[in-house]
Amino acid sequence: MQKRYPYYLANKPMQPNADLEVRDKYSGRIATRVAMPDDKAIEKAIAAAVRAEKPMREFKPFQRQAVLNHCVERMSERSEELAKALCVEAGKPIHDAKGEVTRLIDTFRIAAELAPQIGGEVINLEISERAKGYRGFTKRVPVGACSLITPFNFPLNLVAHKVAPAIAAGCPFVLKPSEKTPVGALIIGEVLAETDLPRGAFSVLPVTGDRAAPFVEDQRLKLLSFTGGQIGWDLKSRAGRKKVVLELGGNAACIVDADQGDRLDFVVDRLIFGAFYQSGQSCIGVQRIYVHESLYDQLKRKFVNKTRKLKAGDPKKKDTFLGPMISADAAERLHGWILDAKKAGARVLCGGKRNGAMLDATVLENVPADAQVSCQEAFGPVALLAPFHSFDDAIALVNDSEYGLQAGVFSNDLTHTLQAWDQLEQGGVVVGDIPSFRVDNMPYGGIKRSGLGREGIRYAIEDMTELRLMVIRDA
Repeated sequence: MQKRYPYYLANKPMQPNADLEVRDKYSGRIATRVAMPDDKAIEKAIAAAVRAEKPMREFKPFQRQAVLNHCVERMSERSEELAKALCVEAGKPIHDAKGEVTRLIDTFRIAAELAPQIGGEVINLEISERAKGYRGFTKRVPVGACSLITPFNFPLNLVAHKVAPAIAAGCPFVLKPSEKTPVGALIIGEVLAETDLPRGAFSVLPVTGDRAAPFVEDQRLKLLSFTGGQIGWDLKSRAGRKKVVLELGGNAACIVDADQGDRLDFVVDRLIFGAFYQSGQSCIGVQRIYVHESLYDQLKRKFVNKTRKLKAGDPKKKDTFLGPMISADAAERLHGWILDAKKAGARVLCGGKRNGAMLDATVLENVPADAQVSCQEAFGPVALLAPFHSFDDAIALVNDSEYGLQAGVFSNDLTHTLQAWDQLEQGGVVVGDIPSFRVDNMPYGGIKRSGLGREGIRYAIEDMTELRLMVIRDA
């Protein structure tokens, strides 16, 4: 990492200070410093985005595509730098960090492909004599200046999932990345500053959450897209008339059906990945695992044995699977939940210990349904095992949650998989794999406390545009 990073105001780098410390999440040492905008700079950024609405509307689709393709090219060239920065600022194991860079590039590539394809339809209005001679046409137009707020856990690809569709749609934006992991977003800002986007088309403003009110409340902004915790519902109540898209996490469940005995090793490997990948800090990380009673003891033994063998430590080392959580406070919070569950009768099958920001990969069983580690979002390396008797019981167990982002179903029974699709109260159901599966062009989002709306480039573009109708009466 370089010593200092500027923020970006109306496409331009600004370095008035170096007030924001970015720490190496494994060592705890200061890795770099980032400039922080003051309240006047935030106001200037929003005003610039509003002024850029017309130039961005007039910025042609092929020009937007060229900007996005430039991002693909430059991010590919800087992939090692991006991965190393991600490894340091987020504590993500280097192998996983490289995977996220690949997704970042894919997301911009998808947006580049879609930018010239944003269109409309011809509507036959002649549904009665009254409408004879009338024709209807629709097109999608940019919604205007957007506010984008992103979390720490995927500080590259979750930024990309907001920035890339905004550019494709022709929307200027102000971006507030997480103050815990701002560097990746600022590198993206540096790449965007190399393009000919209209002045004011983007600002990247790493500020702390207590100073984020303008991103939410300013009525000049036309859309708020927020990924983060349950505070999103409060933000929605303060957003006023603007459109709001929320992705607020979950406590993802996975069902292992009775017919999975001959592929149990594969199932266990996928569950291990889903539960402990990037220290469980994923909105769709595997948290609750429901296993048919005929397979429960066998799966439990295999799952616990493999969990114990996971390599934990310095995320910069190639063989590290489990790195630190984002902070010691986050690890302490989840460790407390584990201890509370144990007091309430849960059994710790492995793990359960903490050292600073490092929390052991932990497996629990007999966890009460009302324990926080079960009914809330753990967002860390912990997985809960429980048996079920019938598939109806498994459906009920998964649905017994205030969240509903994605669920996984390992089953070869077509009736069961269709039942899961019909009855699971989730934004998405993944059959034959873990709920942690996501491809960047698919619709992604949840119901209940998990959020509002869908991401995925095509679906984000729909949110960032409005339908405009034209009716023509034949002469």
